[in-house]
Formats: sequence, C-alpha cells, structure tokens
Amino acid sequence: MTQHEITKAAPLLDASGNLTEPGWARSLLPVYCRSQIRAPKTRIKEWDYYCITDGHIGLALTIADNGYMGLDSISFLNFDERFEITKSPMRLLPMGKTHLPESSRLGASEIAASGYALAFYHEDGARQLSFHMESFRGKDAIEGIITLTDEPVESIVIATPFDKPGHFYYNQKINCLRASGWVKLGGEKFELTPDRFFAVLDWGRGVWTYHNTWYWSSASGELDGVPFGWNLGYGFGDTAAATENALFYNGTLHKLEHINFEIPIKDGTEDFLAPWRFTSSDGRFEMQFQPVLDRAACTDLKLLKSDQHQVFGKFSGTAVLDDGSVLSVRDFFGFAEKVENKW
Repeated sequence: MTQHEITKAAPLLDASGNLTEPGWARSLLPVYCRSQIRAPKTRIKEWDYYCITDGHIGLALTIADNGYMGLDSISFLNFDERFEITKSPMRLLPMGKTHLPESSRLGASEIAASGYALAFYHEDGARQLSFHMESFRGKDAIEGIITLTDEPVESIVIATPFDKPGHFYYNQKINCLRASGWVKLGGEKFELTPDRFFAVLDWGRGVWTYHNTWYWSSASGELDGVPFGWNLGYGFGDTAAATENALFYNGTLHKLEHINFEIPIKDGTEDFLAPWRFTSSDGRFEMQFQPVLDRAACTDLKLLKSDQHQVFGKFSGTAVLDDGSVLSVRDFFGFAEKVENKW
C-alpha cells in the first residue's frame, strides 16, 4: 500500500472541522487547535497516557478529558508476581475544562481532585511526571516522581479520519523514552533507573464515533544495546491514507504496512492469556506473544461501555527495518490490547 507521509506543518482541521491532510508524520507537524473543532464539547476526547516499565514492574498514568466524562487513572503492575492495581476516578462533564495542552511539546497536563493529583510537566528538555493517590491499595497511598529523557527525534504521528464528517483522531506515540525516579506504594519504594526503565507517551486528541474497537501494541527497550521499540494499531477510522504501524530503532522511524493481531479463541471467546500471533501484510513484523498479565477492566452501563484487555508479556520473532536489516527479537517486553468503547 502507498501511505501518505505528511512533511509540512499546516492546520490539522479545515473550516468544517475535517482533517486537511490524512496521513502519518515523523513529528507533530499538523497543528491541533481545539477551537477549530466543529463538534459538541461533549464529543471531544483528549488524553495524555504514559506507560513506564522494565518488564518486572510497571506504572501507567492517565489524564483524560472525554467531554462528558473526565478519567484520571493510576495503575501499578507487578509482572513478576502477576498482579495489578488500577484506580480510575471519574469527573462529570469536564468538557475541556481540564485544559490539556494543544501540543505534546509544550504546556502542562495536571489535575487535582479529592484524594489524588497528577501533573505532567516539561522541564529542561525532559518530561516530569508526579502523582499521588490516597487509599490506592487499601489504606496505602501511592506516589512518585518520574523524569523522562532521551526523547527520540522521530515518533509516529497519525491523522485518521472517520467515515462521519467532523470526526477524526490525531495521535502521537513517543516510544523509547528513558525513565528515572521513584514510586512509593505504602511502605515499599521502587527506584527507577534509566538503563532499565523505558516509557511510551500516548498523546491523543479527537472527535470519535460512538462505538468502536481498537487494537494497540507498544514496546520500548534496548535490543543489543540499541534503543528499539514499536507502535502497532488498527480497528477504527479510515486508514486508507496510512496506518500507525512503525518500528523505532536508534531514534529513527521505520514505517510498516498492515498488522494483524491474532488473539486465540477458546470455547468461543478470546483467551487473552494464551499465546498470540502477530503477522504483517509486508512480512516485516512477525511475532509470537507470550502473555504474562492481563489488565482487564469492563464498565458496561449499556449506553456507555468500556471493555479493556491490556495484556503485558514477551515478544519473540523478527522485525525488518527499511533497509532490509532483519532484527531478531527474543523475549522483548511490551503489551498488546483490545479495547471496545461505546462513548
């Protein structure tokens, strides 16, 4: 397939609130401006999501303003002991009052409410994440400060239209950020060192259709001492202009075509903890995935629904760079998820 690469900065939206140029980019070239959206405030969805892990423990932090509902979330994951704790307080009808930045490069994303606070700042070329939540595990609080550095020059940026006028998804995934700092959970303190801990930022802004399902996989780490990772995703919107599938190797993006997540079926339903398979239309991403932990959550209020399976585990297989170099991947830690939303 021919994928359209966006190479010049321009407004993301036209006067009707539609994408001016669907496609993908290596940096945040399309300029997002919330005031140019032609949709009710209740339909606009904006979020900043960070996931940080070394394959033994993990942390996920979210500040989201989904129009009719704000969602702020902290997850602590222990992959060695195979447990996770997630707390996601909701806010009613924020409709943009969270004031999330219009660019991932500038500004602060912050929220403080009853019993918790999260803040994502830019400072001296790094990203500073701080968080605190009371009664996270029983009476135990969780808190921490994490600094993300070594941001690669290239990331995957995608401007995806939906088949409905005024609906779009604008997204940037920044992989292979190095993480340092600390997390304290009750009486336990975990030190994060940048030689072992890596992070991904999922920066999303858009107007979504009511019912959709997405598939997403991400991994960041080192392969033979070189920063390496990927972003894979599909399932929503019109991807005729481009997919969001990409490899990252030593700071450079290598574009992939279509990827398929093959989730095993047992007794007629998906068996998320059985081994998965990943295949690609261009033969450049062929992986087996051995799950370790399923961070599952389902909220079903009939009109509103979110059914999530974020599965962490180890990937083994091959990935092929743009120049044909074949990378052999063995037990590389990452995640893959399937999420169905009615929102």
